[in-house]
Amino acid sequence: MSQPAAPCDDLSPGQQFRQGFLAMVPLWLGMMPFAVAYAVTARAAGLSVLETSLMSLTVFAGASQFAAAGMLGQGAAGLGIVAATFLLNVRHVLYGLSLSRQIPLSSGQRALAAQFLTDEAYGVVTVAGRQDPSRLTFAFLMGAQLSLYAVWNLFTLVGALAGEILPPPEQLGAGVIFPLAFLGLLVPLLTHRLPVLVALLSGLLAWGLAQLLPGGLVVLLAGVGGALLGAYWETRRASDAGPA
Repeated sequence: MSQPAAPCDDLSPGQQFRQGFLAMVPLWLGMMPFAVAYAVTARAAGLSVLETSLMSLTVFAGASQFAAAGMLGQGAAGLGIVAATFLLNVRHVLYGLSLSRQIPLSSGQRALAAQFLTDEAYGVVTVAGRQDPSRLTFAFLMGAQLSLYAVWNLFTLVGALAGEILPPPEQLGAGVIFPLAFLGLLVPLLTHRLPVLVALLSGLLAWGLAQLLPGGLVVLLAGVGGALLGAYWETRRASDAGPA
């Protein structure tokens, strides 16, 4: 049997970084076809191999890169592309607020972590922190984030170079990978009735909003709504219990 990982309190920053990096390895298989699918989309929209790779190096936001590549192929204006990618990524405001409450970060560390923040890294780091609070360090966070950054950019290049011999992006099945990964991260956190109820109601709210709004706003509003609902019920339960 494998030995449990040592608490991050006992590790150097380099070892903490390695733990975070390796924690993301199970998601690499999902990231690979997603990065290739983006590259195929970008090349089909007329971007060169260099431009396709530069977008991954500087933007590093899968859904936004898909949208931007598609809009560029349709000749959309720059302002429209910026607005669309902003709406898709506005959910990261919630991730940043959550991480800033969990991990002590300097202003410089906040800026660096924000550049590489992704849904998957946030989910894995949050779950790891629940299991072992000593993992909530800047080094562990950056290890997790740069793990995905490395594989995303490597397979962006692979897809950009091999785009002409690959099938269309919708045939690669990338669209279902990360929703399933997030469900896998969510389930272990549903240990009591209240989290289960909040998750169900947030999911219903997200489903309803998805008929009306862009994806980024849906995640933001459903996340805020679920957090407020959970806080209200938790406060009410504590109030009903009264002083110990």
